[in-house]
Amino acid sequence: MIKLRTLLLYDKFYYLILLLTIIITVVRFYFPNKSFISPSSNIIEGTIVSIKYDGNNLNLLLKVNNRENIICNYYFKKYSEYSSIKKKLLLGQKIRLYGNINTISNNSVDNTFSYKKYLKIKHINYIFSAKKIVVINNRIGPFYIIKNLILKYLSFFKSGSYIKMLLLGDTSFVSNRVIDSFRKNGISHLFAISGTQVTVLAEFIVSNLKRVSVKEKNRYIVVNIFIFFYMFLTGSPPAILRAVLFFLLSSINKYNYFYVTNLNLFILTLCITLLINPYYVYDLGFLYSYIISMALIMCSKILDDKKYFYSLFLTSLISFLVSIPITLYNFYELNFMSIIYNLFYVPFVNNLLFPLAIISIFFYPFDYVLSFFIYILESSSLFLSSVSFGRIVFPKLSILYYLLYYVLLFVIYKYNKKIWWFILALVLIIHFNFYTIFNYDYVYYFDVKQGDSIFFHSTNYNILIDTGGIEKHYQYSWMKRENSSSISINLLIPYFKSKGIKNIDYLILSHGDYDHMGEAINLVNNFKVEKVIFNCGEFNDLEKELIKILDKKKIKYYSCIKELNIDKNKLYFLQTKEYDNENDNSNVIYTELNGYKFMFMGDASVTTEKEILDKYNLPNIDVLKVGHHGSKTSSSKSFINEINPKYSVISVGKNNRYGHPNKEVLENLDKSKIYRTDQDGSIMFMIKNNKLRIETCSP
Repeated sequence: MIKLRTLLLYDKFYYLILLLTIIITVVRFYFPNKSFISPSSNIIEGTIVSIKYDGNNLNLLLKVNNRENIICNYYFKKYSEYSSIKKKLLLGQKIRLYGNINTISNNSVDNTFSYKKYLKIKHINYIFSAKKIVVINNRIGPFYIIKNLILKYLSFFKSGSYIKMLLLGDTSFVSNRVIDSFRKNGISHLFAISGTQVTVLAEFIVSNLKRVSVKEKNRYIVVNIFIFFYMFLTGSPPAILRAVLFFLLSSINKYNYFYVTNLNLFILTLCITLLINPYYVYDLGFLYSYIISMALIMCSKILDDKKYFYSLFLTSLISFLVSIPITLYNFYELNFMSIIYNLFYVPFVNNLLFPLAIISIFFYPFDYVLSFFIYILESSSLFLSSVSFGRIVFPKLSILYYLLYYVLLFVIYKYNKKIWWFILALVLIIHFNFYTIFNYDYVYYFDVKQGDSIFFHSTNYNILIDTGGIEKHYQYSWMKRENSSSISINLLIPYFKSKGIKNIDYLILSHGDYDHMGEAINLVNNFKVEKVIFNCGEFNDLEKELIKILDKKKIKYYSCIKELNIDKNKLYFLQTKEYDNENDNSNVIYTELNGYKFMFMGDASVTTEKEILDKYNLPNIDVLKVGHHGSKTSSSKSFINEINPKYSVISVGKNNRYGHPNKEVLENLDKSKIYRTDQDGSIMFMIKNNKLRIETCSP
């Protein structure tokens, strides 16, 4: 025991364990565990771990043979079926599903959220599309019985969605718009279950056990048993796993008189967590939790013996500074006002909302009080998220620069605290100078599934042609999903920010179909757009709806123009004749970029193509955006032979119901090198040093 105590007091022992853990983690990345689920299987059996209903979509997480998780989706066709299954399915049941297994694709737009990495954290390798559900075993274990009762009980609460978020870490019942506002304001960390919640719950139990005269050591044994049960109840997210492991190790350390420092206990906790699941390094909750917690432990002497609000300010400042690389690497934007916002939201959530959520469970009338404060939280967060002051967009850089930032912070902390503001300012100046690495011209064809969106970037301006848009048709109101995805918010805007782009100079809409401009309103409401250009012809309902927003925001817009002069470049709008349909009224754009000829056809048909051939001489186009997603109504042989494109891009959805691209169109383009967004993902044509380079982001 004496030798063990001596070893545990030796700091280098923990650094050695950390080094070995890092080596093991890297090896496990190169040699991942293989899935035992057959990718050709049409039947899946497993235990229900989680159930989520969103409109007509049922999302299940199944544990197969108690070894591997799989995501399962099922779509209801009738309300009676929806109602019946909702009453029937419970956590812990064993079910059999009939359908098809799908592999998980990579993100097909650069620098956007990777669903594949997100599922990797949960050991999920496949998604199952179910066509039939059969319950084969209704026997449910005691753990799932308790969880089912809790979830059923919370469903009666007005503030149930927030109680689930605050106590169980489930954010799926809170709207995406509100969750996004938390992120923009830099307060989303408050709603991830962490050490704060575990500490509050532990102290609550300890104080009650004191009243019944339970011995101190026994109190902590009871608390550890409870928090382990709580960890499994929440699904063991990395942040709470850290808090529980640290609490357990602290208890062992305290009652065995090992005298291990908190920092070394923290390193040990980190090593255990990575050994449990190396893919936690992809989890933002894990990264924020560990980086911030480690920084606060290291700065504990600075924070001790300070007045409450001064200590709170320092905590907020330290948390902000150490989380900068994580925020920039993933979201490409900093909100410096979050330091101030946290001075209000930290005590508001931890000292008011969280305790109220606990009290409301036992005393139902407090649910109304909690709902009132939730209203204040949502209203204030949504308002502050619309304020641009204090927000700065940074381009995404190599991970080496972010590691350098941490090295500098450590040097400041360890050796010369007096000059840390100077070094930090120097780092930021260097960071800003790296904008120059993006000073090249390129055209980026976004993979927006069955739609169009093309980004045209030069060193002095940014143009977006179309926004894409997936129109959702719901036959009945119950089918409508609350948290449906948005192309502009999830793909376009994150991409722009990752490139350091703060505004769009011109949003050009080829025509008024939803798959070309369905995301325009979302884009204008969430990103700075200077001017908008419409095609020729009368405005349809979707265009009129956008114009109302443009008028409100005082954004200038034009229609049916012939030329657009931007800097030294010129865009020619070749189609200015008015037809009786949107497709033929599409803006057809021709431009040259550093000597390379680009042409964008929108959804123009063979009728428009003939008019253009009669009016213009357009030989040898370098890059053609093929008309109407490769439909047989466009890209006639005579047109393709005349313009003779070297490269052709077809923006098309995978397995789309229209059968695009048409076989005949592909034959017409046989002399051209064809790129397709359904196969190649997003495609970038980059012009650097007067040479054309092509890159894809394959799914």
